[in-house]
Amino acid sequence: MYDVIVIGGGPAGMAAAIKAKQNGSKTLIIEREKKLGGILKQCIHDGFGLIKFKKQLTGPEYAQRYTELVNELKIETMVNTYVSNLKVNGDFFEITIVNRKGIKVLFSKALVLANGCRERSVKQIFIDGTRPSGVFTAGTAQYLVNRKGYLPCKNCIILGSGDIGLIMARRLKLEGANVLGVYEVKNSPSGLTRNIIQCLDDYNIPLYLSKTISTIHGKNRVIGVDIVSVDENLKEIPNTKEYISCDGVILSVGLIPENENAESLNVSISKNTKGPIVDQNLMTSIPGVFSCGNALHVNDLVDYVSESGEIAGLNASKYAFSHYENFDEFLNLEFNDNDFLYVVPQKLKINFNENTIIYFRVKEEIENCVVRILYDNKCIYEKKYNKVKPPEMERIILKNIKLDITKSISLNLGKE
Repeated sequence: MYDVIVIGGGPAGMAAAIKAKQNGSKTLIIEREKKLGGILKQCIHDGFGLIKFKKQLTGPEYAQRYTELVNELKIETMVNTYVSNLKVNGDFFEITIVNRKGIKVLFSKALVLANGCRERSVKQIFIDGTRPSGVFTAGTAQYLVNRKGYLPCKNCIILGSGDIGLIMARRLKLEGANVLGVYEVKNSPSGLTRNIIQCLDDYNIPLYLSKTISTIHGKNRVIGVDIVSVDENLKEIPNTKEYISCDGVILSVGLIPENENAESLNVSISKNTKGPIVDQNLMTSIPGVFSCGNALHVNDLVDYVSESGEIAGLNASKYAFSHYENFDEFLNLEFNDNDFLYVVPQKLKINFNENTIIYFRVKEEIENCVVRILYDNKCIYEKKYNKVKPPEMERIILKNIKLDITKSISLNLGKE
């Protein structure tokens, strides 16, 4: 029996476990890989930890700081372990695990889901062609180059301008591959501006907007692709097809939160984030189940992944001790789908006396704008931005306020 079990040993899971342990909870981390650290183990570039540690760290360095603290606190871990079943058993959660020792059932008063996210595959974006070798997600290519020392291709196309794809464009170029170009179906890049500059511009790698791959050619190995231009509705423009010879296609076409465990517990999932609907404690619709990191919503910076892990871990520990016997009522945090891609948390407890961190992404790039929080049709918070854009997640802190269940609260976007 544990107070808190954390599923996932990446930056969010480790941060959650550390906070739970520091709050006095008997805590366990379950991790399917053989070492803690998650995706950070293969992210050998720097830029991590600027907010959390005020230093530029590589991914493994950032993960090592948390791993050392996990060890110092003597937090129990189970690696090479898979969760095969989750269910509610009275006041506890029953977790069936599988590892080399066999099958075992564990019990916990609270759960933190920190499963991370996965990459979209070529079949999920409906590209014509067979299944030749040479097609990789950006994360797989990163693993092969950084962890295994393999160069997966010599002349490649990168589809999608997500951050991992941009970073791999630079990495492959440094390792001697010829990166023919990064192709983005939208009319604006999907990655952070700093990665556009540092990974493409600095290495003379071309970025093509409003273009995508329509067909991948090759039977045993990729031999080329058809590139087409698209209109504002992302529909192919006739007579724009161009054949480009290559031996590799790297996909950076979006991330999806891993929420099979959450769905097995019938946790409510947001259509906007594809992660659980949560309150400001990061508790889901199932009491005692908390979500954080990229399993909750896809973050730009690992510092914010860890931040959400700390929030979830601390509140999971509090839940384990009190069982939240008196549930507060909630207000939905309203927002306009035409302005925002998503807002997290989606609901607010009315009797919450601490600061609330709100994360959001806008739907379109806007200059000289202001974000306001309206409560009972009165502005209680506003922040001005020179520019906001979809690839860059924004974060605001709402100071503690008393909410009335009969009122409404909303996040609004407008021009200055």
